[in-house]
Amino acid sequence: MMSEPDDYLRAVEATLFVAETPLTPAEIRLHVGEAGDLSATLQALSDHYAGRGVNLVERAGRWHFQTAPDLAHILRREKDEQRKLSRAAMETLAIIAYHEPVSRAEIEAIRGVQVAKGTLDVLMEAGWVRPAGRREVPGRPLIYATTVEFLTHFGLSSRRDLPGIEDLRAAGLLDPVDLALEGMADQSVVENDAEDA
Repeated sequence: MMSEPDDYLRAVEATLFVAETPLTPAEIRLHVGEAGDLSATLQALSDHYAGRGVNLVERAGRWHFQTAPDLAHILRREKDEQRKLSRAAMETLAIIAYHEPVSRAEIEAIRGVQVAKGTLDVLMEAGWVRPAGRREVPGRPLIYATTVEFLTHFGLSSRRDLPGIEDLRAAGLLDPVDLALEGMADQSVVENDAEDA
């Protein structure tokens, strides 16, 4: 539990409370000045709000208050129409998240099929993918990357928090075909090692 808060801590808390969008530390300093240790203050506020109805969280270097995940259902006034992403959209989003920045041609090479224009449009409309410039190669193809909204929606602090192959296997999220192909590849390596011996 925090002791009596000082004026700097209260100013940081108030700034974050009224902010319409998540703020970087530099943006917070524009409002509260340089009078205190901002990192320690943000950590103290984060600790103070942990386990409460709202939490102070950091996503991609930006800080904001959000409803505690276990209480979000209480605050919904109307049922959100949830659009389920197609398998193609999910695969495309995963490729962008794990390989960003990536061009449409690179996405197609990884997936092994063409990417429909509508697939990227749906992901950009959801606010999870954004154009990230152009690759400096002939034709200068547009490249895509994930957004802060993507991190926020999936509860990630950064892309480093994306699950690895072992996490996916442990959660049972790998396609049985993927597991079979991986097993065949492992068997092939063992056989080749045996032949070389």
